[in-house]
Amino acid sequence: MSMLPNSQEARDVAYQLHSYTNARAHQQAGPLVIERGEGPYVFDAAGKRYFEAMAGLWSVGLGFNERRLVDAAHKQMLALPFYHTFSAKSHGPSIDLAEKLVSLAPVAMSKVFFTNSGSEANDTVLKLIAYRSNALGQPQRKKIISRMRAYHGVTIASASLTGLPNNHRSFDLPLPNILHTGSPHFYKDGAPGESEEAFATRRAEELDALIQKEGPETIAAFFGEPVMGAGGVIVPPATYWDKIQAVLKKYDILLVADEVICGFGRTGKMFGCETYGIKPDVLVVSKQITSSYFPFSAILMNDKMFEPIADESNKIGVLGHGFTAGGHPVGSAIALENLKIIEERGLVAHAAELGAYMQGKLRELTGHPLVGEVRGVGMIAAIELVLDKGRKTAASTPGAVGGMASRMLQERGVISRNMLDAIAICPPLIVTKAQIDELIAAISGVLNDMKPEVAKLTPA
Repeated sequence: MSMLPNSQEARDVAYQLHSYTNARAHQQAGPLVIERGEGPYVFDAAGKRYFEAMAGLWSVGLGFNERRLVDAAHKQMLALPFYHTFSAKSHGPSIDLAEKLVSLAPVAMSKVFFTNSGSEANDTVLKLIAYRSNALGQPQRKKIISRMRAYHGVTIASASLTGLPNNHRSFDLPLPNILHTGSPHFYKDGAPGESEEAFATRRAEELDALIQKEGPETIAAFFGEPVMGAGGVIVPPATYWDKIQAVLKKYDILLVADEVICGFGRTGKMFGCETYGIKPDVLVVSKQITSSYFPFSAILMNDKMFEPIADESNKIGVLGHGFTAGGHPVGSAIALENLKIIEERGLVAHAAELGAYMQGKLRELTGHPLVGEVRGVGMIAAIELVLDKGRKTAASTPGAVGGMASRMLQERGVISRNMLDAIAICPPLIVTKAQIDELIAAISGVLNDMKPEVAKLTPA
């Protein structure tokens, strides 16, 4: 990219440090500056249109110009642009939203605690779990189990839950007492000749063995995404969640469902927990709750979680935790309108129906020599790119093949995201069949264009 002096690109390089970006490479290449949105499309500063196949960051369910959300924000700004929920204060939008979320929950929930992002929400859950253990007179019960390839956020605590090496390297993470058990990725981790059910049994047995080794009395909770998102769109194998939950129940370990990506229709049900029969004690939501028109997140908890916390706050005299913008009235108003639109337009059923179509069309690509696996559910999917189908391996540099595909898709007007050598697909819930066809055609074209380029890479 050629950057003119004082252009937006040059000023960006001069003044901004970017998330999930090689800072040195960015100084040379510069940013893609997005200026406006329309439905599932965004437009750059030069006017080029892109299909947003990632819904921003797995999050813009209603597309990029939903006027009703803008109007909801404006109306609330005029009435009460800010108030908080500290010291027994409240406001109508947060009350209405808490009630709405409890009514939508896939299992009986008791209370809602508002935060600003998925990372903050998971960080808060970790604090509340420790608070609860102390309230129960179990100070030794502080260890938390997450999974390899999990993604639960980037604060110090939530990044420790995350099971991806680059979220730990040079950050001195993970923190103590955060344990990781095996990923549910059957394609990558299944043994030769092993069935999905046998693999699920093995993962459950490994979890049981880890709990036994650490001491069941020391394990407080297990965190899991119904479908892993940033770890590669990893769909759990058959019987996996039933077997994992049986182990947790055996040792009375809390289950925290991270629905930050899966929640509000993404898997073809309102929650991923409904898709996979998960019965959590705590459920974390963010992203699609406001279609990312406002930073917002929420923690839903059952009485098993809430009651000891309430007792401990009474003993101490206060629950010493909260965020200035938690339950923000503008964010709450946008979330309420967003959920109303999802229900009015039947977007959960739309995600199930169109998602099945998208999954079918993507699976037609599995015969391509560069496609190792297509996986997904509802309106979330990934294409695992390989150079050697038999060995399930790509290039010697992890992410080289996926990065190439992502760049070439962007050149074709499709914004996706590669997680190493997997290409994620997570379009806004509002997409049409014709737009899915447009997306599939672009992916197919890029796969063919890549053939001569990947031949220059060194295989793993």
